[in-house]
Amino acid sequence: MAGVREMTIGVLGGTGAQGRGLAIRWANAGLKVVIGSRSAERAQQAAAEIAEISGGDVTGQDNAGCAATADIVLVALPWDGHAASLESLRAELAGKIVIDCVNPLGFDKKGPYALPVEEGSAAQQAEALLPDSRVTAAFHHVSAVTLADLSVSDVDLDVLVLGDDREATDVVRELADVVPGVRGIYGGRLRNAHQVEAFTANIIAINRRYKAHAGLRITDV
Repeated sequence: MAGVREMTIGVLGGTGAQGRGLAIRWANAGLKVVIGSRSAERAQQAAAEIAEISGGDVTGQDNAGCAATADIVLVALPWDGHAASLESLRAELAGKIVIDCVNPLGFDKKGPYALPVEEGSAAQQAEALLPDSRVTAAFHHVSAVTLADLSVSDVDLDVLVLGDDREATDVVRELADVVPGVRGIYGGRLRNAHQVEAFTANIIAINRRYKAHAGLRITDV
């Protein structure tokens, strides 16, 4: 398999904060990025803004066009539209590495909390809906604010990468390593994605309490 620098990276939900932040970093590092949105016009507008910030090669298409064009596709969609969106893109995503970074969370007066998912996790739901894709899970705990701020030269963060396809997880780890300061760390099989997604609620609580943009570092690796 070619290295990530020879691949086109699609970002479904690239108009949202998390997808936008990662797109900025990847484009700034010289990767070719395609932004996806339900509206092609909105995707193109976001792509133009990201290209201006990053100085990189960024284009925009509707979600189907993004999925069809890209070699690797990051799913950064809202949880409430996760299943329907992926189901509609099954053909376009067939045979491709799909990275699910969706965190199924709820919010109430006590703060964030993990939502139950019938399949076990958002990533496992993606796996069930995309039987012909190589589904992985990663980029759950990245700070969108830090990613979007290129004055932060090194992002102090490890990214846990989960999946059952060794080659696919290695490619996603390489994609994480593209961001200065970030390491991609294998975090286990896809069935272990639930606790990684749920831990985002703890990260949000930490950041609210300490007014920070905290992430994770794995020691002794």
